[in-house]
Amino acid sequence: MSVMKRMSMIFKSKANRALDRMEDPRETLDYSYQRQLEMLQKVRRGVADVATSRKRLELQINQLEQQQNKLTEQGKKALQVGREDLAREALTRRAGLDGQLTDLRAQYQQLQGEEEKLTLASQRLQAKVDSFRTRKETIKATYTAAEAQTKINEAFSGISEEMGDVGLAIQRAEEKTENMKARAGAIDELLASGALEDFSGPKDDIQAELDRMGQGPGVDVELERLKAELGQAPAPKELNQGAPAAQQQDTPQQAEWPQRPGGAQ
Repeated sequence: MSVMKRMSMIFKSKANRALDRMEDPRETLDYSYQRQLEMLQKVRRGVADVATSRKRLELQINQLEQQQNKLTEQGKKALQVGREDLAREALTRRAGLDGQLTDLRAQYQQLQGEEEKLTLASQRLQAKVDSFRTRKETIKATYTAAEAQTKINEAFSGISEEMGDVGLAIQRAEEKTENMKARAGAIDELLASGALEDFSGPKDDIQAELDRMGQGPGVDVELERLKAELGQAPAPKELNQGAPAAQQQDTPQQAEWPQRPGGAQ
């Protein structure tokens, strides 16, 4: 296949697709119906013209027949009064009218046949036009309903896609909200523990020092307790305060004193 033929086929295919997108079947049907009405109108005008011609011939035939009858009566009267020459002239003229009547009657019969054919064709065409009009309206209604349904489906499809995007946006918003809540909670904990200083309010150096001093002994006591458990140091004093005398352990100095008889120190 040559390049020109391929280009021609491509152009025609693209042109057909463009025409398909531009074409509205309802407009096409209305145009076809309008064309059929125009054709029907032409047929009707043809029937009317033939009928008019036939009517003119009919009038001419009637006039000639009247003249023929008149000439016949004139011939009779001429014979009655003994004027054979006048009777001959009347019959001669009547013979000329007979030829004209024969031609007019033949034309009349021909026009009458044409009129009948055109009338029958007009009736058939009228029936086809009426049938096409009914089918046209049915197709238009079906197409309009299908078009509306397609638009509704497209709208639902767009809503579904949009709702999917909205769902993702909501999910991202919820995740960001949870992250912000967790971060805010962590900052609150750091502020409460003193690891993060709050610069938003007025700075109180005295209270900060008191808070630091209040937290210090607790750490020292816990350190001494851990050392005592490992045998690296005696238990802190807070552990022995308030304990019964029998449960208190002997100090190293007491362990070195000699025991008295009977277990007395």
